[in-house]
Amino acid sequence: MKREYSIIGKPTGNVDGAAKTTGEAKYCFDMSLPNQLYGKHLRSPYAHARILSIDTSEAEKLQGVKAIITGKDVPGGKWGLWRRFRELCDQIALADDKVRFIGEPVACVAATTKDIAEQAIELINVEYEPLPGVFDPLEAIKDDAPLVHDDFENNINATRHIEWGNVDEGFAQADYTREDKFTCFPQAVASMEVHNSLASYDKGSKRLTVWSSTQSPYYLQLGLADALKMREGDIRVIKPHVGGGFGGKNSTMPDSTSAALLSMKTGRPVKIVFNREEEFISTEHRTGMHVALKIGLKKDGKIVARECKVITDGGAYTGLGATALYLSGIFQTFPYKIPNYRYDAFRTYTNKVWATSVRGFGATPTVYCAESQLDRAAKDLGIDPLQIRKMNVMEPGYEAPGQYKVDSCGIMPCIEKMEKRIKEKWPKVEENEGIGFSAFAYMSGGIFNWIDTPYAYSGARVQVNIDGTVDLFTQASDIGQGHNTVSVMICAEELGIGMEDIRLHPADTATTPVDLGAWGSRETLMNGNAIKMAAGQIKQKLVDLARAKLGENIAYDLVAKDKRIYLELRPERGFSYYDIVRDAIKLNDGEPLIGTGHYTPHNKGMISPAYGMGIMAIKAKVDKEIGHIEPQGVLIVHDCGQEINPLGARGQVEGSVHMGLGYCLCEDMPNDNGMLLNPSMNDYKIVRQRDMPQIELMDVPTYEAEGPFGAKEAAEATIAPTAPALANAVFAATGAEFDSNVLKPEKVLKAIRAAEAKKAQKK
Repeated sequence: MKREYSIIGKPTGNVDGAAKTTGEAKYCFDMSLPNQLYGKHLRSPYAHARILSIDTSEAEKLQGVKAIITGKDVPGGKWGLWRRFRELCDQIALADDKVRFIGEPVACVAATTKDIAEQAIELINVEYEPLPGVFDPLEAIKDDAPLVHDDFENNINATRHIEWGNVDEGFAQADYTREDKFTCFPQAVASMEVHNSLASYDKGSKRLTVWSSTQSPYYLQLGLADALKMREGDIRVIKPHVGGGFGGKNSTMPDSTSAALLSMKTGRPVKIVFNREEEFISTEHRTGMHVALKIGLKKDGKIVARECKVITDGGAYTGLGATALYLSGIFQTFPYKIPNYRYDAFRTYTNKVWATSVRGFGATPTVYCAESQLDRAAKDLGIDPLQIRKMNVMEPGYEAPGQYKVDSCGIMPCIEKMEKRIKEKWPKVEENEGIGFSAFAYMSGGIFNWIDTPYAYSGARVQVNIDGTVDLFTQASDIGQGHNTVSVMICAEELGIGMEDIRLHPADTATTPVDLGAWGSRETLMNGNAIKMAAGQIKQKLVDLARAKLGENIAYDLVAKDKRIYLELRPERGFSYYDIVRDAIKLNDGEPLIGTGHYTPHNKGMISPAYGMGIMAIKAKVDKEIGHIEPQGVLIVHDCGQEINPLGARGQVEGSVHMGLGYCLCEDMPNDNGMLLNPSMNDYKIVRQRDMPQIELMDVPTYEAEGPFGAKEAAEATIAPTAPALANAVFAATGAEFDSNVLKPEKVLKAIRAAEAKKAQKK
């Protein structure tokens, strides 16, 4: 029987909603300190060049310039998120020997005003020796290609091999095989708030404080410690409100490292804010890749084998690209039972800004390929797209050998619910209209410890005061996804009190337990578990005291709910939460009640402790004369376990669909020998609000034993199926097959003409 909660599962507005809507919320962009200086980077005009000399003498003469730093001023520490493998920690604050992409910073100025800082960088003279560059991953791996990093042969940054079953035997048993090749283009993060940091170094204590628009204060603290060769404990990172991250602010280092170095040199606070062009040309984006897929099926549609080969365009540095490479091989298998599978992938260095984790971390490109291919195979075999998915989806307890195990699994009920609803919603499809489908699944945080942390993956501390108010300390990052609200809801539900009783203290490395940050849809499950444990420790103390006050022989269970501690079967017998708290603190020598919680997944495979999943359908109309695609509606059935905040979950799903439509329709990053050709919001096209189709969201509730109150992923899963569902809708309407994303009209027209010619040949 489904439990009825007081707070969990109720649509709830964000706890910081009023502050954000009134403008009271302070983002790093809004912050300033007394005596503050402004930093500005000088960036390379070359994609690949050796730095022969940097002359800052003229810039230093400019009135208002207080300091200039170059690569020679950097302590020499390189940073990277793959700290377990130091050879992959390949980034540095300012290029020292050579530049590896257009826009790489080579110097940074601190001045009394922004205008003076910008004037100063124009006066810095850098002498370069241009070097041959490499811009295509297929060219980068050739023996005669220029090396981006001398220590990496053939520019191969990382490799991944995944295999289970007997793939060759599986294909031999197949009645039908199909091979397709795809090119998946990169996607910019395009957060509303650009990268920016404010650093203040205290020369007396030799301690550094950094405020930054980051997704993980802990990662930033570690990176700064490596880059500046400081102790972690001497660096304090504070995350204010953040105007979007989407994976692009996991490292967040060039702005904060330079600001820190300039503050250390001047003894004054230094703030660096990227402009929009800098945001486009010098911060990480979604990985582009070449994908070759082969699938083998029986005549009835049963998948017997799949093989995938991938070469990704990693750009100049590693970032989280090595992780994305691995997950690209994993998530294209979800949510299907594939008995024989092989994946071989290479991540290459190229002379472009680095590619890394972006929303749908590792899933979005390869799911586009796999789900597109599956619909083509279904058509060839004469099988309905939903039926071929029903035939192959996972069941609870499914395990991919050596990789992952799925416990809670509502994918089949999701498809069955989709079948029923789609007949009601779209009973008739007009000419040039089509309905496309895509199944999906995604992780609830990653198990992998590439950051090499000795700490728990997430921690929390709860303090209950004499008047019953609660202070909740958590380093988990709310970057606009609403985790602050989820945190308070979980704490309030566990203690049986109101959200108004709780004061949240978030995201400060000096005052909160470590959390690995907002990525991979991890905060609700991982941080939620830590909060629930911490609050549960205090609840147990209150329950034990209440039981003692009621009498030692009380055998009934006691519950904490509605600001009372009472007998579950005799609710009239109990105590006010506030009274029992006061008594407990008196017995604790007047000290507040403290609970601590932590969470690290164990024995859950190599990927994640839990997986959200579901099915998406998109109805689209295609204008065959001009190639225009009009998404007319989106229908989603989602298994995300017990929803903590349905209102927040819906917002996350709608945001993922928006970003997925952009990935499919219009967001591309054309590049000419390392130069991005559309580094502005005028030229980089994003789906507008008025162009968004209606989204209908239904849930299939399951209970995930590993999640707080049964919750699991609800944030990123629905970005990956959006592009293939839309492409499959066009395929259903016209027969057009696409070998890449970004379905601009000219590409659509070309594919339609090819489909028509193919159909005519068959006649």
